[in-house]
Amino acid sequence: MTLNLIYFNSHQLRLFCRLSFLFVLVSLLSTNNLKAQDPQFSQYYAAPMYLNPGLVGISQIGRAGLNYRNQWPSIDANYVTYSFFIDYFFEDEFSALGLIVNTDQEGIAGLRSTNIGLQYAYQLNLTDTWTFRPGVEASYYFRDLNFDRLTFGDQFDNSGQVRPTTGETFDTGFSARFFDLAFGGILYNDKMWFGASMHHVLEPNQAVAGGDAPLPRKFSLHGGYKILFTEINKRARPQGKGRERSMTPSVNYKQQGSFKQLDVGLYFTLEPILLGAWYRGLPIDGFTSTKNSEAIISMIGINKNNLTIGYSFDYTISDLGIGSGGAHEISLIYAFDLSDPRKPSREVRQLRCPVPFIF
Repeated sequence: MTLNLIYFNSHQLRLFCRLSFLFVLVSLLSTNNLKAQDPQFSQYYAAPMYLNPGLVGISQIGRAGLNYRNQWPSIDANYVTYSFFIDYFFEDEFSALGLIVNTDQEGIAGLRSTNIGLQYAYQLNLTDTWTFRPGVEASYYFRDLNFDRLTFGDQFDNSGQVRPTTGETFDTGFSARFFDLAFGGILYNDKMWFGASMHHVLEPNQAVAGGDAPLPRKFSLHGGYKILFTEINKRARPQGKGRERSMTPSVNYKQQGSFKQLDVGLYFTLEPILLGAWYRGLPIDGFTSTKNSEAIISMIGINKNNLTIGYSFDYTISDLGIGSGGAHEISLIYAFDLSDPRKPSREVRQLRCPVPFIF
């Protein structure tokens, strides 16, 4: 009897780990117990329509925006997410419409998810000082696993090299298509706001390799309060006409299936400069089954000539560590106004929401 010993060099071990990861991933995608989590943005108010359909058109004019996030860039299993949105508020109809396109791709197996959504919100002026905006989103999802990026056993030869083709075939394509709904709303005055949203209302089947894998509903509660520096120190005067000096504590709680997470921190507006710092995680025992402190987040941005640019970095404090590369995020928002320039200023016509990144 001959005992065959198999030795792996670093290249072979890397390929073996990738193949093992793929096997686990595909197995999860075809089971009923998938613990899914949507992509997230640290600059969540720079991605308003992604956070809450009630925020579509919240600027009272029009906006076009782009968000980019690269999470864990130092490891193969990184996640790259893009989001594009455009919205406009129709003042005479007290209504806003918007289009949002999101795409997310995982590094190793090339699992890609894209959705296109249409959003509508109605603005209800409850009193002279309070406004409520309920919103809805209807979206369609395309989810695919990139077959060309998979590696199978028949591609390995005795030298550890990988052949470019495989003889493996599958009865089903690695893809899923489904329709979904989301609801949200925001209540605000000129200093504070409270918002809530629910995504994946229909809990659609997202399995890309057959079977049943319902996408869990995602809930979000968010809010904040703007504090002008003049309210803290009467000597703190704006520098220049119309330039804002303020700080805004904000919070965003998210839950999707068994996953729970809290973002809490501060925005500082020193026009034209924007600064921010947050903590992400749940450090309190009893609030969740285990602690899951994830990241410390810092942000810097500039608002100039109807254009806002923001950059943020997530410093990973979880067990994954900063060796993962943390997360880099960039946001771009451009504001435009198609209304009659002869009308009074929009600050006179409408109550302005204090949410950061609102023009």
